Amino acid sequence: MSSSGTVVIVGAGLAAAHAVAALREGGYDGHVLVYGSEPHHPYERPPLSKGYLLGTTDPAAVFAHPASWYDEHDVDLRLGSTVTALDLASHHVMAGSDRQRFDKLLLATGAQPRRLPMADDSGAPVAYLRTIENSDRLRSAFTSGARVVIIGAGWIGLEVAAAARLAGAEVDVVETLEQPLLRVLGAEVGQVFADLHRDHGVTLRLGVQVSQIRGDANGADVLLADGTRLEADLVVVGIGVNPDVELARTAGLAVDDGVLVDASLRTSHPDVFAAGDVANAEHPRLGRRVRVEHWDNAIRQGAAAGRSLLGEDVAYDRLPYFFTDQYDLGMEYVGHVGPEGYDEVILRGDVPGRVFTAFWVSKGRLVAGMHAGDWDAIGPIRTMVTSGVVDLDTLRDPGIPLAELAG
Repeated sequence: MSSSGTVVIVGAGLAAAHAVAALREGGYDGHVLVYGSEPHHPYERPPLSKGYLLGTTDPAAVFAHPASWYDEHDVDLRLGSTVTALDLASHHVMAGSDRQRFDKLLLATGAQPRRLPMADDSGAPVAYLRTIENSDRLRSAFTSGARVVIIGAGWIGLEVAAAARLAGAEVDVVETLEQPLLRVLGAEVGQVFADLHRDHGVTLRLGVQVSQIRGDANGADVLLADGTRLEADLVVVGIGVNPDVELARTAGLAVDDGVLVDASLRTSHPDVFAAGDVANAEHPRLGRRVRVEHWDNAIRQGAAAGRSLLGEDVAYDRLPYFFTDQYDLGMEYVGHVGPEGYDEVILRGDVPGRVFTAFWVSKGRLVAGMHAGDWDAIGPIRTMVTSGVVDLDTLRDPGIPLAELAG
Protein backbone atom coordinates (compact mmCIF):
# COMPACT_ATOMS: atom_id res chain seq x y z
CA MET A 1 0.00 0.00 0.00
CA SER A 2 1.26 3.46 -0.87
CA SER A 3 2.42 5.39 2.19
CA SER A 4 0.78 8.51 0.74
CA GLY A 5 -2.74 7.10 0.86
CA THR A 6 -5.42 7.19 3.55
CA VAL A 7 -6.45 4.40 5.87
CA VAL A 8 -9.81 4.90 7.56
CA ILE A 9 -10.79 2.86 10.59
CA VAL A 10 -14.43 2.80 11.64
CA GLY A 11 -14.65 2.08 15.35
CA ALA A 12 -12.29 3.24 18.09
CA GLY A 13 -12.00 0.20 20.30
CA LEU A 14 -9.16 -2.12 21.15
CA ALA A 15 -8.88 -3.67 17.67
CA ALA A 16 -8.62 -0.22 16.12
CA ALA A 17 -5.94 0.89 18.58
CA HIS A 18 -3.74 -2.11 17.80
CA ALA A 19 -4.32 -1.85 14.06
CA VAL A 20 -3.09 1.76 14.17
CA ALA A 21 -0.03 0.72 16.17
CA ALA A 22 0.77 -2.02 13.64
CA LEU A 23 0.46 0.45 10.77
CA ARG A 24 2.88 2.91 12.32
CA GLU A 25 5.28 0.21 13.52
CA GLY A 26 5.21 -1.24 10.00
CA GLY A 27 6.43 2.04 8.55
CA TYR A 28 3.19 3.45 7.16
CA ASP A 29 3.40 7.23 7.22
CA GLY A 30 0.23 8.11 5.35
CA HIS A 31 -3.00 9.55 6.74
CA VAL A 32 -4.63 7.34 9.41
CA LEU A 33 -8.13 8.43 10.37
CA VAL A 34 -10.13 6.74 13.14
CA TYR A 35 -13.81 7.40 13.77
CA GLY A 36 -15.19 6.55 17.20
CA SER A 37 -18.77 7.03 18.36
CA GLU A 38 -17.80 7.19 22.03
CA PRO A 39 -16.12 10.27 23.55
CA HIS A 40 -13.24 8.18 24.92
CA HIS A 41 -9.91 7.16 23.49
CA PRO A 42 -9.76 3.42 22.70
CA TYR A 43 -10.02 1.38 25.87
CA GLU A 44 -10.15 -2.21 27.10
CA ARG A 45 -13.55 -3.62 28.01
CA PRO A 46 -12.64 -6.52 30.38
CA PRO A 47 -11.94 -4.17 33.33
CA LEU A 48 -15.47 -2.79 33.01
CA SER A 49 -16.81 -6.02 34.52
CA LYS A 50 -13.76 -6.68 36.70
CA GLY A 51 -11.30 -4.24 38.32
CA TYR A 52 -12.80 -1.01 37.02
CA LEU A 53 -16.28 -2.07 38.16
CA LEU A 54 -14.87 -3.07 41.54
CA GLY A 55 -13.00 0.22 41.86
CA THR A 56 -9.65 -1.56 42.21
CA THR A 57 -8.24 -0.60 38.79
CA ASP A 58 -6.80 2.83 38.06
CA PRO A 59 -9.21 4.34 35.49
CA ALA A 60 -6.26 5.43 33.35
CA ALA A 61 -5.14 1.81 33.06
CA VAL A 62 -8.12 0.82 30.92
CA PHE A 63 -6.95 2.85 27.92
CA ALA A 64 -5.02 1.13 25.13
CA HIS A 65 -2.60 4.06 24.75
CA PRO A 66 -2.10 7.34 26.59
CA ALA A 67 -4.12 10.16 25.03
CA SER A 68 -0.89 11.81 23.83
CA TRP A 69 0.08 8.69 21.84
CA TYR A 70 -2.32 9.49 19.00
CA ASP A 71 -0.88 12.95 18.38
CA GLU A 72 2.65 11.61 18.73
CA HIS A 73 1.88 9.03 16.03
CA ASP A 74 0.00 11.45 13.80
CA VAL A 75 -3.34 9.69 14.15
CA ASP A 76 -6.43 11.66 13.17
CA LEU A 77 -8.72 10.46 15.96
CA ARG A 78 -12.26 11.76 15.65
CA LEU A 79 -14.14 10.88 18.82
CA GLY A 80 -17.87 11.31 19.25
CA SER A 81 -18.20 10.92 15.50
CA THR A 82 -20.42 8.16 14.11
CA VAL A 83 -19.98 6.85 10.58
CA THR A 84 -23.43 6.63 9.05
CA ALA A 85 -22.74 5.18 5.59
CA LEU A 86 -20.08 3.59 3.38
CA ASP A 87 -19.80 4.18 -0.34
CA LEU A 88 -17.50 1.39 -1.43
CA ALA A 89 -17.75 2.18 -5.14
CA SER A 90 -16.24 5.63 -4.62
CA HIS A 91 -14.16 4.65 -1.55
CA HIS A 92 -15.82 7.09 0.85
CA VAL A 93 -17.19 6.98 4.38
CA MET A 94 -19.80 9.44 5.62
CA ALA A 95 -20.02 10.70 9.19
CA GLY A 96 -22.76 13.29 9.29
CA SER A 97 -21.73 16.02 6.90
CA ASP A 98 -18.16 14.73 6.81
CA ARG A 99 -17.31 12.75 3.66
CA GLN A 100 -13.88 11.14 3.73
CA ARG A 101 -12.14 9.20 0.97
CA PHE A 102 -10.10 6.11 1.82
CA ASP A 103 -7.63 3.87 0.04
CA LYS A 104 -8.05 1.07 2.59
CA LEU A 105 -10.80 0.69 5.16
CA LEU A 106 -10.90 -1.31 8.40
CA LEU A 107 -14.21 -2.05 10.07
CA ALA A 108 -13.74 -2.42 13.82
CA THR A 109 -17.30 -1.63 14.83
CA GLY A 110 -17.43 -4.27 17.55
CA ALA A 111 -20.69 -5.48 18.99
CA GLN A 112 -23.66 -4.18 20.93
CA PRO A 113 -25.47 -5.79 23.87
CA ARG A 114 -28.40 -7.94 22.88
CA ARG A 115 -31.49 -6.09 24.05
CA LEU A 116 -34.35 -7.55 26.07
CA PRO A 117 -37.48 -5.64 24.97
CA MET A 118 -39.43 -7.00 27.93
CA ALA A 119 -37.02 -5.15 30.21
CA ASP A 120 -36.55 -2.05 28.08
CA ASP A 121 -40.31 -1.48 27.80
CA SER A 122 -41.10 -2.18 31.44
CA GLY A 123 -40.33 1.18 33.00
CA ALA A 124 -38.06 -0.64 35.45
CA PRO A 125 -34.48 0.44 36.20
CA VAL A 126 -32.56 -1.63 33.64
CA ALA A 127 -28.84 -1.67 32.86
CA TYR A 128 -26.54 -3.22 30.27
CA LEU A 129 -22.74 -3.34 30.34
CA ARG A 130 -20.63 -2.34 27.36
CA THR A 131 -19.20 1.13 27.99
CA ILE A 132 -17.34 3.05 30.68
CA GLU A 133 -20.55 4.91 31.49
CA ASN A 134 -22.42 1.63 31.89
CA SER A 135 -19.78 0.40 34.34
CA ASP A 136 -19.87 3.68 36.28
CA ARG A 137 -23.63 3.33 36.68
CA LEU A 138 -23.36 -0.22 37.96
CA ARG A 139 -20.64 0.65 40.44
CA SER A 140 -22.82 3.44 41.85
CA ALA A 141 -25.80 1.08 42.12
CA PHE A 142 -23.90 -1.75 43.82
CA THR A 143 -24.26 -0.78 47.46
CA SER A 144 -24.74 -2.80 50.60
CA GLY A 145 -28.24 -4.22 50.67
CA ALA A 146 -29.13 -3.21 47.13
CA ARG A 147 -31.31 -5.80 45.36
CA VAL A 148 -29.88 -6.76 41.97
CA VAL A 149 -31.41 -9.21 39.52
CA ILE A 150 -29.12 -10.30 36.69
CA ILE A 151 -30.63 -11.93 33.62
CA GLY A 152 -28.08 -14.21 31.99
CA ALA A 153 -25.35 -16.40 33.51
CA GLY A 154 -22.66 -15.92 30.88
CA TRP A 155 -19.32 -14.21 31.49
CA ILE A 156 -20.76 -10.72 31.86
CA GLY A 157 -23.60 -11.84 34.09
CA LEU A 158 -21.33 -13.79 36.42
CA GLU A 159 -18.61 -11.15 36.61
CA VAL A 160 -21.22 -8.49 37.37
CA ALA A 161 -22.74 -10.79 39.99
CA ALA A 162 -19.34 -11.15 41.66
CA ALA A 163 -18.81 -7.39 41.71
CA ALA A 164 -22.28 -6.78 43.13
CA ARG A 165 -21.81 -9.36 45.89
CA LEU A 166 -18.39 -8.00 46.82
CA ALA A 167 -20.10 -4.60 47.24
CA GLY A 168 -22.64 -6.17 49.58
CA ALA A 169 -25.63 -6.28 47.24
CA GLU A 170 -28.20 -9.07 47.27
CA VAL A 171 -27.97 -10.86 43.94
CA ASP A 172 -30.27 -13.19 42.01
CA VAL A 173 -29.05 -14.56 38.67
CA VAL A 174 -31.71 -15.90 36.30
CA GLU A 175 -30.65 -18.26 33.51
CA THR A 176 -32.73 -20.34 31.09
CA LEU A 177 -30.10 -23.09 30.91
CA GLU A 178 -29.45 -25.65 33.63
CA GLN A 179 -25.94 -24.41 34.41
CA PRO A 180 -23.99 -21.16 34.14
CA LEU A 181 -21.74 -21.00 31.07
CA LEU A 182 -23.23 -24.24 29.77
CA ARG A 183 -22.71 -23.44 26.09
CA VAL A 184 -19.11 -22.34 26.68
CA LEU A 185 -17.74 -24.77 29.26
CA GLY A 186 -20.27 -27.58 29.46
CA ALA A 187 -21.96 -28.98 32.54
CA GLU A 188 -18.80 -30.30 34.22
CA VAL A 189 -17.01 -26.96 34.56
CA GLY A 190 -20.23 -24.93 34.60
CA GLN A 191 -20.96 -26.64 37.93
CA VAL A 192 -17.73 -25.20 39.36
CA PHE A 193 -18.92 -21.67 38.64
CA ALA A 194 -22.39 -22.44 39.98
CA ASP A 195 -20.86 -23.63 43.26
CA LEU A 196 -18.53 -20.62 43.38
CA HIS A 197 -21.38 -18.14 43.21
CA ARG A 198 -23.60 -20.02 45.63
CA ASP A 199 -20.71 -20.12 48.11
CA HIS A 200 -20.58 -16.32 47.85
CA GLY A 201 -24.26 -15.84 48.51
CA VAL A 202 -25.64 -15.49 44.98
CA THR A 203 -29.04 -17.07 44.41
CA LEU A 204 -28.92 -18.91 41.09
CA ARG A 205 -32.28 -19.51 39.45
CA LEU A 206 -31.43 -21.93 36.67
CA GLY A 207 -33.56 -23.55 34.00
CA VAL A 208 -36.22 -20.88 34.26
CA GLN A 209 -37.37 -18.02 32.04
CA VAL A 210 -38.40 -14.49 32.88
CA SER A 211 -42.08 -14.10 32.07
CA GLN A 212 -42.60 -10.43 32.92
CA ILE A 213 -40.78 -7.38 34.25
CA ARG A 214 -42.74 -4.54 35.87
CA GLY A 215 -41.42 -1.20 36.96
CA ASP A 216 -42.78 0.66 39.97
CA ALA A 217 -41.82 3.46 42.31
CA ASN A 218 -39.67 1.09 44.33
CA GLY A 219 -37.73 -0.43 41.44
CA ALA A 220 -38.81 -3.57 39.62
CA ASP A 221 -40.69 -6.82 39.96
CA VAL A 222 -39.21 -9.68 37.94
CA LEU A 223 -41.69 -12.51 37.47
CA LEU A 224 -40.36 -15.95 36.54
CA ALA A 225 -42.16 -18.66 34.64
CA ASP A 226 -42.17 -20.91 37.73
CA GLY A 227 -44.20 -18.31 39.64
CA THR A 228 -41.30 -16.75 41.57
CA ARG A 229 -41.44 -12.98 42.08
CA LEU A 230 -38.15 -11.12 42.59
CA GLU A 231 -37.94 -7.55 43.82
CA ALA A 232 -35.06 -5.51 42.43
CA ASP A 233 -33.58 -2.06 42.70
CA LEU A 234 -31.81 -2.74 39.41
CA VAL A 235 -32.20 -5.31 36.64
CA VAL A 236 -28.98 -6.06 34.74
CA VAL A 237 -29.38 -7.73 31.34
CA GLY A 238 -26.43 -9.82 30.20
CA ILE A 239 -27.71 -12.07 27.43
CA GLY A 240 -24.87 -11.70 24.96
CA VAL A 241 -24.03 -9.31 22.15
CA ASN A 242 -24.74 -8.90 18.46
CA PRO A 243 -21.96 -7.92 16.03
CA ASP A 244 -22.46 -4.40 14.75
CA VAL A 245 -22.79 -5.18 11.04
CA GLU A 246 -25.36 -2.64 9.86
CA LEU A 247 -22.85 -0.41 8.05
CA ALA A 248 -21.32 -3.41 6.32
CA ARG A 249 -24.67 -4.93 5.39
CA THR A 250 -26.04 -1.68 3.97
CA ALA A 251 -22.86 -1.19 1.94
CA GLY A 252 -23.25 -4.63 0.37
CA LEU A 253 -20.49 -6.52 2.16
CA ALA A 254 -21.03 -10.20 2.92
CA VAL A 255 -22.29 -10.67 6.48
CA ASP A 256 -23.38 -13.70 8.49
CA ASP A 257 -23.01 -13.51 12.26
CA GLY A 258 -20.50 -10.74 11.68
CA VAL A 259 -18.66 -9.39 8.68
CA LEU A 260 -17.27 -12.31 6.70
CA VAL A 261 -13.51 -12.13 6.23
CA ASP A 262 -10.84 -14.51 4.99
CA ALA A 263 -7.77 -15.53 6.99
CA SER A 264 -6.08 -12.24 6.08
CA LEU A 265 -9.13 -10.41 7.50
CA ARG A 266 -10.18 -9.11 4.06
CA THR A 267 -13.91 -8.76 3.46
CA SER A 268 -15.78 -9.41 0.21
CA HIS A 269 -14.40 -6.05 -1.00
CA PRO A 270 -10.64 -6.14 -1.72
CA ASP A 271 -9.92 -2.80 -0.02
CA VAL A 272 -12.02 -3.38 3.09
CA PHE A 273 -10.96 -5.38 6.15
CA ALA A 274 -12.60 -6.20 9.47
CA ALA A 275 -11.24 -7.18 12.88
CA GLY A 276 -12.35 -7.74 16.45
CA ASP A 277 -15.81 -8.66 17.70
CA VAL A 278 -17.42 -7.89 14.34
CA ALA A 279 -15.22 -10.17 12.21
CA ASN A 280 -16.35 -13.70 11.35
CA ALA A 281 -13.05 -15.04 10.10
CA GLU A 282 -11.85 -18.14 8.31
CA HIS A 283 -9.51 -19.79 10.80
CA PRO A 284 -6.73 -21.82 9.14
CA ARG A 285 -5.96 -23.89 12.21
CA LEU A 286 -9.56 -24.70 13.13
CA GLY A 287 -10.73 -25.19 9.56
CA ARG A 288 -13.93 -23.20 10.02
CA ARG A 289 -15.19 -19.69 10.55
CA VAL A 290 -14.94 -18.26 14.05
CA ARG A 291 -16.14 -14.98 15.52
CA VAL A 292 -14.48 -14.27 18.85
CA GLU A 293 -15.67 -11.64 21.33
CA HIS A 294 -12.71 -11.54 23.69
CA TRP A 295 -9.97 -9.08 24.62
CA ASP A 296 -7.06 -11.13 23.32
CA ASN A 297 -8.67 -11.52 19.91
CA ALA A 298 -9.29 -7.79 19.58
CA ILE A 299 -5.64 -7.06 20.32
CA ARG A 300 -4.08 -9.76 18.15
CA GLN A 301 -6.56 -9.57 15.29
CA GLY A 302 -6.37 -5.78 15.24
CA ALA A 303 -2.59 -5.97 14.88
CA ALA A 304 -2.92 -8.62 12.15
CA ALA A 305 -5.39 -6.41 10.29
CA GLY A 306 -2.89 -3.56 10.44
CA ARG A 307 -0.29 -5.77 8.79
CA SER A 308 -2.80 -6.87 6.16
CA LEU A 309 -3.54 -3.22 5.41
CA LEU A 310 0.18 -2.77 4.79
CA GLY A 311 0.05 -5.53 2.19
CA GLU A 312 1.80 -8.19 4.24
CA ASP A 313 0.89 -11.84 3.74
CA VAL A 314 -1.11 -12.51 6.90
CA ALA A 315 -2.98 -15.64 7.98
CA TYR A 316 -4.54 -15.08 11.39
CA ASP A 317 -4.48 -18.48 13.09
CA ARG A 318 -4.14 -17.69 16.80
CA LEU A 319 -6.34 -19.91 18.93
CA PRO A 320 -9.07 -18.11 20.88
CA TYR A 321 -8.08 -17.18 24.43
CA PHE A 322 -10.10 -15.68 27.24
CA PHE A 323 -9.89 -15.21 30.98
CA THR A 324 -12.11 -14.33 33.90
CA ASP A 325 -11.69 -13.14 37.47
CA GLN A 326 -14.56 -13.83 39.86
CA TYR A 327 -14.06 -13.43 43.61
CA ASP A 328 -10.79 -15.28 44.31
CA LEU A 329 -10.99 -17.49 41.21
CA GLY A 330 -8.93 -16.66 38.15
CA MET A 331 -9.21 -18.73 34.97
CA GLU A 332 -7.60 -18.83 31.52
CA TYR A 333 -8.91 -20.80 28.54
CA VAL A 334 -7.36 -21.61 25.16
CA GLY A 335 -8.98 -23.26 22.17
CA HIS A 336 -12.42 -23.63 20.66
CA VAL A 337 -15.03 -26.35 20.98
CA GLY A 338 -16.76 -26.34 17.60
CA PRO A 339 -20.46 -26.63 16.85
CA GLU A 340 -20.19 -30.43 16.96
CA GLY A 341 -19.43 -30.20 20.69
CA TYR A 342 -17.09 -32.42 22.69
CA ASP A 343 -16.97 -36.06 23.74
CA GLU A 344 -15.20 -35.80 27.08
CA VAL A 345 -13.86 -33.36 29.63
CA ILE A 346 -10.73 -34.48 31.48
CA LEU A 347 -10.33 -32.80 34.87
CA ARG A 348 -7.02 -32.78 36.72
CA GLY A 349 -6.22 -31.34 40.13
CA ASP A 350 -8.36 -30.13 43.02
CA VAL A 351 -11.74 -29.36 41.47
CA PRO A 352 -13.57 -28.79 44.78
CA GLY A 353 -10.74 -26.47 45.84
CA ARG A 354 -10.94 -24.73 42.44
CA VAL A 355 -7.28 -25.24 41.55
CA PHE A 356 -7.40 -27.52 38.54
CA THR A 357 -7.04 -27.92 34.80
CA ALA A 358 -9.66 -29.07 32.31
CA PHE A 359 -9.32 -30.39 28.77
CA TRP A 360 -12.04 -30.80 26.18
CA VAL A 361 -11.70 -33.70 23.75
CA SER A 362 -13.53 -34.20 20.45
CA LYS A 363 -13.02 -37.26 18.25
CA GLY A 364 -9.80 -38.10 20.02
CA ARG A 365 -8.28 -34.64 19.62
CA LEU A 366 -7.67 -32.00 22.24
CA VAL A 367 -9.71 -28.95 21.20
CA ALA A 368 -9.58 -26.72 24.29
CA GLY A 369 -8.02 -26.45 27.72
CA MET A 370 -8.23 -24.21 30.76
CA HIS A 371 -6.86 -23.76 34.22
CA ALA A 372 -8.41 -22.37 37.36
CA GLY A 373 -5.93 -20.94 39.83
CA ASP A 374 -2.96 -22.81 38.32
CA TRP A 375 -1.11 -19.97 36.63
CA ASP A 376 1.90 -22.03 35.56
CA ALA A 377 -0.37 -24.25 33.48
CA ILE A 378 -1.34 -21.86 30.68
CA GLY A 379 1.91 -22.37 28.72
CA PRO A 380 1.65 -26.18 28.58
CA ILE A 381 -2.09 -25.92 27.93
CA ARG A 382 -1.54 -23.67 24.92
CA THR A 383 1.17 -25.99 23.55
CA MET A 384 -1.02 -29.06 23.95
CA VAL A 385 -4.16 -27.54 22.48
CA THR A 386 -2.23 -26.06 19.56
CA SER A 387 -0.90 -29.52 18.79
CA GLY A 388 -4.25 -31.17 19.41
CA VAL A 389 -2.50 -34.52 19.67
CA VAL A 390 -2.12 -36.09 23.10
CA ASP A 391 -2.27 -39.56 24.59
CA LEU A 392 -5.59 -39.40 26.44
CA ASP A 393 -4.74 -42.16 28.90
CA THR A 394 -1.63 -40.23 29.88
CA LEU A 395 -3.61 -37.01 30.15
CA ARG A 396 -6.06 -38.72 32.50
CA ASP A 397 -3.19 -39.65 34.83
CA PRO A 398 -2.91 -36.76 37.34
CA GLY A 399 0.50 -38.00 38.41
CA ILE A 400 2.09 -36.94 35.13
CA PRO A 401 2.98 -33.23 35.11
CA LEU A 402 1.52 -31.05 32.37
CA ALA A 403 4.98 -29.86 31.38
CA GLU A 404 5.91 -33.45 30.60
CA LEU A 405 2.72 -33.93 28.57
CA ALA A 406 3.43 -30.76 26.60
CA GLY A 407 6.89 -32.02 25.72
